[in-house]
Amino acid sequence: MQDKYYNKIKTLLIDNEIIKKVKNYSINRNDLETYYSIGKLLIEAQGGESRAKYGDNLIKEYSKKLQIEIGKKYTYTYLSRMRQFYLLFQNVAPVAQLSWSHYQEMLSLKDINKINYYIDISIKQNLSKRELRERIKNKEYERLDEKTKNKVIKQEEFNVSDFIKNPIFIRNINKYEDINEKALQQLIMENISSFLKELGSGFCFIENEYKIKLDHTYNYIDLLLYNYIYRCFIVIELKVTELKKEHIGQIQAYMNYIDKNIKTIDDNKTIGIIISKRNNRFVIEYCSDSRISFREYMII
Repeated sequence: MQDKYYNKIKTLLIDNEIIKKVKNYSINRNDLETYYSIGKLLIEAQGGESRAKYGDNLIKEYSKKLQIEIGKKYTYTYLSRMRQFYLLFQNVAPVAQLSWSHYQEMLSLKDINKINYYIDISIKQNLSKRELRERIKNKEYERLDEKTKNKVIKQEEFNVSDFIKNPIFIRNINKYEDINEKALQQLIMENISSFLKELGSGFCFIENEYKIKLDHTYNYIDLLLYNYIYRCFIVIELKVTELKKEHIGQIQAYMNYIDKNIKTIDDNKTIGIIISKRNNRFVIEYCSDSRISFREYMII
């Protein structure tokens, strides 16, 4: 009986190796289909899903034979990943836009909603295996608002602030010790592409210390961005203290200035993001301006 499963697995792997050599356009799809089928066969050979965790000896036996007969890469670990691949995706059809390497990065995840999120962003943002690994390592999904997670599950329409992480990770590449607002802004500017990714998709940098004139006084917006997906300007204010009520009045004045003097008829209303060392739930609770989002930052 075990030889029957082994021979099926061996045949699938040999056929897949042949396809890799002669049909480059279908390599990825065939890899996924082959490894998924092998994962299923391994489960069946072990006596079903409920007994799969006890079948390590069988996989070790198959691995030794396959390494001799086909190739060294078919290790116990490699075959175990195929079994795990099937168990994880038996209720979610793997999409061919992602490679086997991408799926291996997601094998440690258990939450199917989290998996679907990383599949979606990997496809939409053309993430490499390394980029996907970094997103998972940085717990991007866990840092989303619960309302956003529910929208992802229900596939509802999103708004510009939904995918802004909390906390926002800001990299301290030069290991600054004294982090005042100027230093915080400098850290962001030193790795602006990473910062924009923390906010989500479609964000473009316009200028830091953007000068505006309110009455007879010049003021400076910490960061002015634009989102080409949602067609709106974004005013960002950085605070190295706990969020205070006066911060809201400040950013509202800046947002209103952009709407009156910079925004065109084709743009949507400006939104504001206050990024502070610590949020204050009482200040947030009594802010009635839905255009403003609040996020904490973390220096990493």
